[in-house]
Amino acid sequence: MSEFKNKTVFITGAAKGQGKAVALAFAKEGANIIAFDLGKKLPYPVYNDGSKHALIELKKEIENIGGRAFIYAGDVRNAADIQAAVDGGVKEFGGIDVLFNNAGICAYGYSHELTEEEWDSMIGINLKGSWLTGKYVIPVMRKQKRGVIINNSSVGGLRGMNRLSHYAASKWGLVGLTKSWALENTEYGIRVISIHPTGVNTPMNDGLAFMEGATPEEIAVRSAGNLIPVPWIEPEDVADSVLFLCSDKAKYVTGSQYVLDAGLLTR
Repeated sequence: MSEFKNKTVFITGAAKGQGKAVALAFAKEGANIIAFDLGKKLPYPVYNDGSKHALIELKKEIENIGGRAFIYAGDVRNAADIQAAVDGGVKEFGGIDVLFNNAGICAYGYSHELTEEEWDSMIGINLKGSWLTGKYVIPVMRKQKRGVIINNSSVGGLRGMNRLSHYAASKWGLVGLTKSWALENTEYGIRVISIHPTGVNTPMNDGLAFMEGATPEEIAVRSAGNLIPVPWIEPEDVADSVLFLCSDKAKYVTGSQYVLDAGLLTR
């Protein structure tokens, strides 16, 4: 029997890409899923196409493999949305064992040309949203005296990135959040890790390509330049790593950064 059977996993940005892959991977292991994602289109970045329909489809996929899901369409920057999702999920499943802070956006722009709205959106969704979700999930985990939090950063959280200063700043912020949460919560049996993927084959690549007038492959190479000659890794590769880090096999891993970079950071 899987160690994740009947455990509960809260995932932000769950409807597609890495979040969806992680949701399905845990569901296949018998876990309950609290799936949170945006239910509307955002003004920035322009390629964002958030809709509640994708969440409903995810719920159906989870149920088709015998799993259970509680879905909530909301904004990670909105405390009321996060609290309602946490309260509803806990009422449905009894607790939260894993948090995958995954919701995020990415868009290009020279730092001096960004508008305040663009800066605030990037920091708000990528960093504030992760903090706000933890604000409401951590008390649940403390009460249980157990839990694992995975903050989805990026290779951009470990190096500078051209025309991505707001993105890199938000992802570096997740490293500080991870280390601080680990210090604050280890005595409550909570482990906290940030993961740092290279480019991942998700719809975000299509959106960035649209904004830049390029192909997704060109965007991947421009943003990354992996040592292993692949343009990107797959969402399922991220899901495999998240499952490992949340398992007892990684029981002594906390406060650290787990890199899935296809060798990029060795350059």
